[in-house]
Amino acid sequence: MGGESFDGALDRVTNFLVAGVGGQGALLASDIIADVALEASLDVKKSEIHGMAQRAGSVFSHVRWGKKVYAPVFDEGEADYLLVFEVLEALRWQPTLKKGGVAIVNRQKIFPVAVANGAQAYPDEGVLQAEFAAAGQRLVVLDAEKIAQEVGNIRVANSVLVGVLSKFLDLPADIWRDVLARRVPPRALNENLTAFERGRELVE
Repeated sequence: MGGESFDGALDRVTNFLVAGVGGQGALLASDIIADVALEASLDVKKSEIHGMAQRAGSVFSHVRWGKKVYAPVFDEGEADYLLVFEVLEALRWQPTLKKGGVAIVNRQKIFPVAVANGAQAYPDEGVLQAEFAAAGQRLVVLDAEKIAQEVGNIRVANSVLVGVLSKFLDLPADIWRDVLARRVPPRALNENLTAFERGRELVE
């Protein structure tokens, strides 16, 4: 994985879409992104849809930051970054990403009812790769759960993904670490920070 910054200067609005299913920590990740912007003295707006979060339903959040942000949401094809916690959600939200944008996708698969009962097939990773390549978008796929298990806590997978995202943005890593320290329970801080660093290490 290359580590060049897609963001460049912070004098324009940068759009993030964070998506997953309930219980994966997607909304906490969007809160961390927003808090990082505030810590960096940027204007930030956030809008989230919880959906059926308590029943493993789809959840997503728009986060926008820049010197001045006037609205919390953006249109299809305007996201600079997708941070997605599940493969099918990545395909669902792929049209939101602009050409040249970056999608960071957790390899986890959560089967919807139609797949579980055999009515539909779950798309394999080749389909995912083809869709993003055809649209001229960069795709980074990783097994955040596996890394989190190696760290010692499956619940820190979201910090792995946030760590990957942080390497594409022109903000000091210490800002991200400080926000994590405020956002996660003290008893889990070391595991979250380790997971964050493991994510950063994936981007050269």
